[in-house]
Amino acid sequence: MKKNEAFRLSGDYDSLINLNKKYYKKADEMKYEEGKALCYINLAELNISLENYQKSQLLLDKAKEILNDSENNIHQARFYNVYGRFNLELRRIDKAFLYNDEALKYIQKSGQSELKNNLLFNIYLRQATYLMEKKQDTEALKYFQKARKLDNTGYIDCAISDYIYMGKNKDSAYKYIMSAYDKTNERGKEDGIALYANTIMGEYYLADKQYGKAEEVLKQALKINEKTKRIYAYYGKYIYNDLRKVYENTGDKDKAYFYLKAYTDAYSKTNTSVLATINQDMESFITGAKKDSEKHENKVRWVVFLSLAGLSLLGIYSWRIINYLGKRRKALKIESEELKSKMNNKKEEILMEMAKENNPTFLTHFKETYPEFIEQLLLINPDLENSELTFCAMLKLHFTSKEIASYAHIQHRTVQQKKYRIRKKLNIPTETDIYQFLDALY
Repeated sequence: MKKNEAFRLSGDYDSLINLNKKYYKKADEMKYEEGKALCYINLAELNISLENYQKSQLLLDKAKEILNDSENNIHQARFYNVYGRFNLELRRIDKAFLYNDEALKYIQKSGQSELKNNLLFNIYLRQATYLMEKKQDTEALKYFQKARKLDNTGYIDCAISDYIYMGKNKDSAYKYIMSAYDKTNERGKEDGIALYANTIMGEYYLADKQYGKAEEVLKQALKINEKTKRIYAYYGKYIYNDLRKVYENTGDKDKAYFYLKAYTDAYSKTNTSVLATINQDMESFITGAKKDSEKHENKVRWVVFLSLAGLSLLGIYSWRIINYLGKRRKALKIESEELKSKMNNKKEEILMEMAKENNPTFLTHFKETYPEFIEQLLLINPDLENSELTFCAMLKLHFTSKEIASYAHIQHRTVQQKKYRIRKKLNIPTETDIYQFLDALY
């Protein structure tokens, strides 16, 4: 656990993968199933950071299968803490809370140890994050402060500044982010914590209109991102977007365009090469685990075969197992469909946030998410302009006229005029609701 966390924080992807392969093999030789489960959990956590949720689900399912009958409180706490984070990423806030509570119950049953404190830190951190999602800032701050007592890296100072005070109380935000920034400089490491501290420091300076300082620390964040991006792949696009805002505010149009393009490319192709690599590594890991499992299964089959002559009741038992596996397969299929649905919902949430921010890349990402919808619009009228497609996209997402006016910074009357023109261009009858018409296209 110590080595895995050290490699994760440093962004050392290769060492993290090799470590877990090594320990999985060692656990298999020792017939230490719970040790194998920890390797699955470690790799699931890595995939969550890379937004590779389907692979995370597969690895967590394997860990859960092993830990179902485990009485080891540390293993269970670790599993439920990571599973809670996984559910948060899929916007299942209530489930995230539920699983983190389970993690807290298990860790409180375990004896005193350094590992217990490390796990408590992560459990408190997650609890605070989930409370922020529920807009319970006061309760969230309590858990952040509990985690802070177990942290000397500055990570929690970053989180408090980011979640609690950024945009609400600049003095408090500055106090915490400077504390984190100083601790990061004292540590002298260019790792995930330093990446977080420099990014938040840059966003603070950006919000405070100190553009020169914002540029300096965001460039440092970008440098650290290059070193750690194989694990913290999602940071890059946010740093690009922050730098774009810096140069837009300082009037440097060329640099603003450069970072806008970098941001758009990163958002459009998020982690494509990284995910290809990690999928290959994960498949290799799982295939190796499967071969080990098949060896054990072959041994079991021989035992069963030799026993069948005198134990005919095993036939009934086997039938029950097959029946159970059939039901489990159906349940997994349903869970898979739910996961797919949740991932689609998350994409829609991202689109809605981009629309609210009047993000210039909104239409590009909408086309990627709903390509058939755009195709249907252009089949009806190939002469539709991008601004009209963007307007239709916002209607497709069910924004009201008032909301569109607010987010696009135009008058309500202008929105009504746009609706009228869209009706004419798409030949929508007067008696037909425009939202229903667009919903029916795809």
